[in-house]
Amino acid sequence: MSEVRSASGGEGCFACSQTNPIGLKIHFEMQGDVCVGRFTPDVHHVGFDGVVHGGLIFTALDDVMANWLHLQGEAGFTAKAAVRYRLPAKVGETLRLEGTQISRRRRHVQLSGKALREADSVLVADVEGTFMLNPVAAATDME
Repeated sequence: MSEVRSASGGEGCFACSQTNPIGLKIHFEMQGDVCVGRFTPDVHHVGFDGVVHGGLIFTALDDVMANWLHLQGEAGFTAKAAVRYRLPAKVGETLRLEGTQISRRRRHVQLSGKALREADSVLVADVEGTFMLNPVAAATDME
C-alpha cells in the first residue's frame, strides 16, 4: 500500500483552505500518483438554474493540478490551461477531482485534471494545464 499524503490548504486559499469562510474547502490527498479531492457544490455555487458556475468548476480543477505539485513538495503557478465542460454539474452532486502529471520539462510541468460525478464516475469536465515551477517558493514551503 502506498503512503497517502494530504494537504489542508493555505490559510486563505479559496479552493482548499478549511478555514476560509467563503471557500470551497476541498481536501486533497495523493492516492498513488493521482491527487484526489471531493467538492460538493451548494446553492452558493450556482451560475443559473441549479447549474454550478463553470468558473468554480475550473477553480477546483486548477487546484487539483496545483495540489498535485504541492503534495510532491513543489510550488508552481498556472501558466496556461484549457478546460472542456462536458456536462453540467448540479448543486448537491459530489464531484471527484483527479489530477495527474502528463510531462515535465525543466521548470514546466504539464498536468491534467478531471471532475467526475462521484455517484456514477461520469466525466463532467476536464482540463490540461501547464504550470511553471517556482523553486524559491518550494524551498520556503518545505522549511
